[in-house]
Amino acid sequence: MARWKTNSETNYYFCTSTITDWYSIFTEPAYFNLIIDSLNYCRNHKGLKVHAYVIMLNHLHLIVSADLNNSLSNIMRDFKRYTSGRISFLLKSKQRHQALNFFKREAKKISEKRNYKIWQDGFHPIGLENEYFIKQKVNYIHDNPVRKGYVLKPEHWFYSSARNYAEYSNIAMSIDNWV
Repeated sequence: MARWKTNSETNYYFCTSTITDWYSIFTEPAYFNLIIDSLNYCRNHKGLKVHAYVIMLNHLHLIVSADLNNSLSNIMRDFKRYTSGRISFLLKSKQRHQALNFFKREAKKISEKRNYKIWQDGFHPIGLENEYFIKQKVNYIHDNPVRKGYVLKPEHWFYSSARNYAEYSNIAMSIDNWV
């Protein structure tokens, strides 16, 4: 089975991280905010650059890059490891026993050492090699809540970068504006 990998031919990646078995875990602001805070930590301390994002109920899409001193794979590994622990903690504090039991069963299928399996393996980086593909993926990300019927316009979904793009829609967005 081929593993998804980053490569040196591009700096921009479309990534998807999914909760195990597409379990809808992001149902309250605390869970969404945990993801945003963790992404901000990675931006401020690990060299992650987030160019576009959306957090849905059971997955997140990102367009990201990493500075030259940091590996995107390592950043995403650390992000998922940290958020797994924090999500587990939130589930316990909110007494979401059904979810905890589900993630515990999933963990036991693969390892006796793990308590919970929150995220599916990998982050599925797809290299974006030109501006056309970047814009296509930005639109795909931002339209995700509209396609699901959660909102009428992308900028209405609170946990997305669509509002940022809408505010600056009169500015020509190009790869050069991102750096």
